[in-house]
Order: sequence, then C-alpha cells, then structure tokens
Amino acid sequence: MNSPLLPKPVLTLSVVVPCHNEAASLPLLLPRLFNACRTAAGKNFEIILVNDGSDDNSWAMIEKAAGADLPVVGVNLARRYGQQIALTAGISIARGERIFIVDADLQDPPELLSDMMRVMDEGADVVYGQRRKRSGESVFKKLSAALYYRLMQKIGDHAMPVDTGDFRLFNRRVWDVLQRMPERQRYLRGMIAWMGLKQVPLLYDRDARQQGVTNYSLRRMIMFAFDGITGFSVMPLRMSLWLSVFCGILAFVLLIYVGLSWMVLGTVPGWTSLAAMMLFFFGLQFFCIGMIGEYVGRIYLESKQRPLFVIDRITSSNFE
Repeated sequence: MNSPLLPKPVLTLSVVVPCHNEAASLPLLLPRLFNACRTAAGKNFEIILVNDGSDDNSWAMIEKAAGADLPVVGVNLARRYGQQIALTAGISIARGERIFIVDADLQDPPELLSDMMRVMDEGADVVYGQRRKRSGESVFKKLSAALYYRLMQKIGDHAMPVDTGDFRLFNRRVWDVLQRMPERQRYLRGMIAWMGLKQVPLLYDRDARQQGVTNYSLRRMIMFAFDGITGFSVMPLRMSLWLSVFCGILAFVLLIYVGLSWMVLGTVPGWTSLAAMMLFFFGLQFFCIGMIGEYVGRIYLESKQRPLFVIDRITSSNFE
C-alpha cells in the first residue's frame, strides 16, 4: 500500500546504480542493463545513475547517456557521500513500481533481473541475490565476508541473510518504508531485512569485476561492517557487562593466588606479573569505553538531523 504522502509510481521499473570512478565500467554496463530492462519491463523503465563524487570521466559519460533520448536519469551528488548514501539518493527519486539495485562493476549480472521479476510476480516483496560463488576475490575477502555475515546472524537483532549484498529487487511497499527510515549510518541490506515482509533469495554465482578497481579499501570495508554491527545489534554494549564479570572473577582468583603465595612461600609475585595484569584490565576498560563512545557518537550524528545528501544536479531527457 502506498503512503498518501508519497508519490505514486509512474513506471514499471526503476534501476539505481551508484557510480564512483566507474568510467571504465559504464560502457560495458549500459548495453547489458538496457537489454535486461527491456526484457523484463518493455519500454516502461528508467535507469538512475548516481555519480558519487567521481574524479574521473564518470559524470560526463552519465550526462551523455542521459541526454541521448534514452531512459537514463543522471544524478550528480554535491560530493562523495559513499555507496549507501548514493543508493539512498537514487532510490528517493525512483518512479518505478519496482526498484532494482545493481553495482556498476558487473560482478552482479543484470540479466538476473528477469528471474527476480518472475519471483516477485509470485508475491515476493523483496528478491535478493544470494551468492553461491565469488569469482575474482581474494581468499581473505571471501573468508572475512563469510565470517562477518554469520556473525551478524548470531548477534543481530533480527535474522539477516548470509552471503548477500545490495543486489536486489524490491517493490513500492518497501520503498515507502525506506523513505520513513531516516538514519544517517545507512546499511541498506540490513534496513530492508529488518522490515520483514516476504523476502526471497535468488542463488547466483558472482562474477569477477569487469573493469577498473574496487572502490572499497580495507578501511572502508571495516567501517561498513562496523556500521552493520552497531546499527543492528547492541551485543557490543552487552560485552562490557560480560567482560566486567570475567575481570571480577579473574581478580578474585588472583587475590586468592597472592594470599596463598604470601602464606605458603612468604613472598608476593613481582612487578612484572602485576604490570601485565594492570595492562590487561586497562585494555579491557578502554575497549568498553571505546565501544560505548562509538554508540554515543552515532547518537550525536543522528541528533543533528542534517540532510542525508545534497544533489547538485539531475539531468535527463524525460525526467520530470
């Protein structure tokens, strides 16, 4: 059901593609994406390309495609906000009854759109791609991703599917709910999973990146994973309580050990063991304080209520 405060869809399908330095990938992406959309939705679709602060030729290529009397909408953000905010910006202006999210690097085949549409025709609200294999990725990335998704299933506040990304198709009902979720630290796959509704996986093999290099450095990957953990679990805060109990038991055992050593041996352990124990306890304290500070910092950012993004320009031959 559409909210009366939100615009009704005027197209069958909207495709949202975040782009940061994707000049090498766009010439390969657009023909495949056009063919996939025509097969799935006929002529009643739009492709929204969101330029997320690229410093290569991406925006010029997007402008050219948007001005070629094609169903392309170019969105230029005022600066780089990150993939999740870029997706949010594109989703916010989507006019389709169904919204398809895909990256520009072609690791997730756009040709699967027709299969996703068929599954949605059977009543699904969300059809998400679930990876069986991940080609062209290091052993470290595959292992860390597998461990992370399974960790999120254990500690998350709700069930989150494993081995999934943002590659998915969802309907206007999900779009309506997303517009009412204002959090700044965006983790869209978690936000959509949180909604519940009918969500169905589509198994596929992920391809290697076709052109260019990934925009996700190790630091960005870690921060993104941390956004997922802190945005959908309070388990790190509860760890503080468990660690305090552990430290209390350890301190009690140490006190007994020191007392017995003094009574039996007449000596007290030297400063080396004492210093090691102090460093251990201080380390745990700083860890707990830091974790609490991370959550407090996110509360501070949310309290500012700044806009999620600023759009510099929207260009298209047929966007109103």
